[in-house]
Amino acid sequence: MTSVVDKEELEMFRESVIKALETEVTPHYEAWEKSGIVPRELWNTLGNAGMLCVDVPEDWGGCGAPFLYSVVVGEEMARMGFGALSTNVMVHSDIVAPYLSHIGNEEQRQHWLPKMVSGEAVGAIAMTEPGAGSDLQAIRTSAVKDGDDYILNGSKTFITNGQHANMVIVAAKTDPKAGARGISLFLVDTSLPGYSKGRNLDKIGQHSGDTSELFFSDMRIPASALLGEEGQGFMYLMRELPRERLVIGALGVAAARGALDLTIAYSQERELFGQKLAQLQNTRFEIARMETDCRVNRAFVDECIALYEKGELDAPTASMAKYSATEMQCRVADGCLQLFGGYGYTSEYPISRAFIDARVQRIYGGTSEVMKEIIARSVLGKA
Repeated sequence: MTSVVDKEELEMFRESVIKALETEVTPHYEAWEKSGIVPRELWNTLGNAGMLCVDVPEDWGGCGAPFLYSVVVGEEMARMGFGALSTNVMVHSDIVAPYLSHIGNEEQRQHWLPKMVSGEAVGAIAMTEPGAGSDLQAIRTSAVKDGDDYILNGSKTFITNGQHANMVIVAAKTDPKAGARGISLFLVDTSLPGYSKGRNLDKIGQHSGDTSELFFSDMRIPASALLGEEGQGFMYLMRELPRERLVIGALGVAAARGALDLTIAYSQERELFGQKLAQLQNTRFEIARMETDCRVNRAFVDECIALYEKGELDAPTASMAKYSATEMQCRVADGCLQLFGGYGYTSEYPISRAFIDARVQRIYGGTSEVMKEIIARSVLGKA
């Protein structure tokens, strides 16, 4: 059902998000990027500022705000150049929390969601495995029923929030012979024995966003940790992926907007051949191209947000939003860096971070190639 959004209230919320980020994140972000991780306390700070899981219903500790408010939090982080943080929060608020809200039982919701809203608990989702990237049906992590428990064994990789996570939604095979119908989801409490995390992976971008390997070794988890019904995990994943892909697209548009705004300001200050950079035809044409790219994708993402709020966003359309917006983000980041010249290739200019942070957007949440196949199937059918 569509939520009625008061535009004035939404802009007031946006301003409060910007102010909180300027106070709590801007002064420290460079140091966090160099250290490769944000401090755990930041999650509590974001929770206290009302920036986590804002559309979780009040019955489960949230504000019950419209979905668009959650989008605004991520968009402003992305626009301000905090790509890693926007990804971490997106996973926590726009992936893990909705799985609980939509699939979890009342006990699970009451236990985890208030803690996620406050930042007491950090959420992660573990689907990807070393030998099964985008092919979810090929996962090997297993969960074997043992009395009132399940025994979990296996490993996951590229897990956002893996270092700080208190709860991880884990996709595991409960029936290895049933293919997609043998996958189940579990809410794994990371404080239980048998759970361990590997190193914080060293990435080319989004440095302050912790991305980890996770290991489950004869980990005994209670049957109450099963999310939804056994064997329905693949269906749940497919049902929830449109929101994830839509939000990734929204972050891409916002990040491109931030990069372009930096570049426009730079072009009006920088002189070349006795003129402002903004006076040169190549600069003007490139800015025109990128401005058009941003605005076209902004319009499409806004349309998709409206569809999602009405419960009408299908997988192919969400895939279009992610594919188009993230490809555009990379084009704009590249074009902006080019206009900065040699300065753009130095880490002291934030445009360089916009460039390296953008690249992964075309990979996680489903690669651009997977998005194109989903879109093609909706138009042409299966090959």
